[in-house]
Formats: sequence, C-alpha cells, structure tokens
Amino acid sequence: MITTFATFGSKGSGRIFGRTLTYTLLTTFAAAAVGAILYVLIAPGNLSIDTVVEANLNQESEISNPLQQRMTYADHILSVTPNNIVKPFLEGNVLSLLLLAFAIGFGLSKLPESENKNVVVKFLLGLQELLFLLIRGLIWTLPLGIVAFSAQLSAQVSAGVVADSIGKYVLVVLGGNIIQFFVVLPLFLMARGLNPIHVLGKMMPAVLMALFTKSSAATLPVTMNTAEDRLGIRSKIARFVLPICTTINMNGCAAFILVTSLFVMQQGGTPITLGTILLWILISVISAVGNAGVPMGCYFLTLSLMSGIGAPVAVLGIILPIYTIIDMVETAENVWSDSCVSAMVDKDLQ
Repeated sequence: MITTFATFGSKGSGRIFGRTLTYTLLTTFAAAAVGAILYVLIAPGNLSIDTVVEANLNQESEISNPLQQRMTYADHILSVTPNNIVKPFLEGNVLSLLLLAFAIGFGLSKLPESENKNVVVKFLLGLQELLFLLIRGLIWTLPLGIVAFSAQLSAQVSAGVVADSIGKYVLVVLGGNIIQFFVVLPLFLMARGLNPIHVLGKMMPAVLMALFTKSSAATLPVTMNTAEDRLGIRSKIARFVLPICTTINMNGCAAFILVTSLFVMQQGGTPITLGTILLWILISVISAVGNAGVPMGCYFLTLSLMSGIGAPVAVLGIILPIYTIIDMVETAENVWSDSCVSAMVDKDLQ
C-alpha cells in the first residue's frame, strides 16, 4: 500500500476503490445468497437437548479467547484506530496497519521530489523485493503443507460429529463454499471476459497457502506476489486492491455467519422465515466486511452476534471441533475471491 501510493500517487485511486468495493459487495452478497438457498433446500434439523447442554459445559474450555465474544462494534472501531505506530505491528491488526500504510503512502506521494524522498521510497521497494524473494522460497514448501493438511483432515474426521443435524449443517456450509468457489466466482470472471481456469491456475499458490494458514492476512504477501508475477496484474492494481480485499472481501465468512446464525437461532426456537433469511443476509454481509482476516475471526464474530440476540450460543461449542476444516475452506475461498476481484478491476481499468 505504501509503495503503491508513493510511486503512483492518489490519482485514479478513487476509481480503483469504487470498482473494488462494487465487486466485493456483489460477490459477498452472492455467497450469502447461495448459503441461504442451500440452507432452505437441505434444512438441517434440531439438535437434542442433551447435546446442547454438553456443548455448553465444554465451550469455555474449548474457546481460546472467550473475551472476544463480548467485543462490540464500538470496541472494534476503536481498536482499528491506532494510537501509536508500534502497537498495530505487535498485535497484527490489519485494519490499523492499512490506515498507517495509507497515511504514510499518501504523505510520500505529496512530498516534493527530493533525494530524501527517493531514499525512503527505494528503501521500501527494496524491503518489498526481499519479502517477495522469501515468499517464493516459502511457496516451495507447499507440498509439505499438503501432507500436513491430509493428516489434519483425517484426525478431524475421525473425531466424529453429530451425524444428522450437524452433518447437514456442515454440508450447507461447505457446499455453499464449493458452489461459490467453482461456479459463482468463475461466472463473475467470465462476465468480465476472463478465463477462470487460467486465473485459478496462476493464483493456485496463494489459494493453497490460504488453505494451510487459515488467514487471508497472513497470505497477503503471497497473494500479491502471485498476482503480479504469475497472473500479470499490474502492480498499481494488485498492491492497492489486494490489501483492501483482504480486509473487506470475505465471501466465505458471509456464508458462514448466515448459515450458522440461522442454525443457532433455529435451535433456540426462532422460526426461520423468508423475512428472517433476508434480514440475516444483509447482517452477514455487513458483518463479513468488518471482519478481520485472521484465524477463527468468523467464529468469534458469529458468537458475538448470537450473544447479542440471546440465541443459544452453546450450539457453537458443537461446531467448534470441526471449525478448523471449515475455516481452511473459507479462507481459501476468500483469497480466491480477492484474486478474482483484482483480476476484474485490472481488466476494467486497462
């Protein structure tokens, strides 16, 4: 973000951001809508009372950071605004880092040309090249990640889940992600005259890295490097669009929030009507846009929403043991969606 603004300035950034936001909202709404349709068609049933009670007893010991469930939107906004430069780096707060990067990059773009400005910009560009070099080495370790993922998947499956109701719930979540990944997003690409097979083939290292890290923020450097070097997206577009998409473009998270919220409310006796579904599509999209691209971000955000309306949050304790697999698939879908948005923006602004 810093090098993009410093090198290209703020000229044209409004058009890029506008198209990025448009594609982000369209794809996120589509993901939530697919999840809603599958939920109605598959119709997961209610859990037994004993299962919910047992989950309620085990939930506090399972959740690694239960304080996050009490975070309000006001707290979230305050946490995004940094009060010093060091804190966002120590906490890994992506939104705060983006605000700092925007301020520094915009400031450099407004500085008059001088030797001091050139030294700072060259230093940042050199750091970026070094980072990309390390990332190319990291990509070579992907085969080891595939083996580790296979072992983890086997362990998760062997742990077992509540077969009927939870099985249908998982089918809705993963089915929605698969449809969004292989059908909806490719349709968006084809509508803009892009070959989805070509785009996915070039962006596969980033998608696989997202699958293993479960964090679109941690995958961001790989996504940027892959988009520029393999897919051929212009640096001005990739380095502006992808950091923004990492923060606000959460297709998988929107589907998870919607389906999980409907499932939890259903366990509490709330009738799932068309009006309820439409309302929660809107809530899930807005919530996903404000979610952080970190592991289990969607889980804790959904927990906060359900706590706020008094729904039986103990149901989330049943989902938690299998959330690792869900989180992997969702993050891969998010990075794939980020790649699609950047490719479409680059195509539009050529």
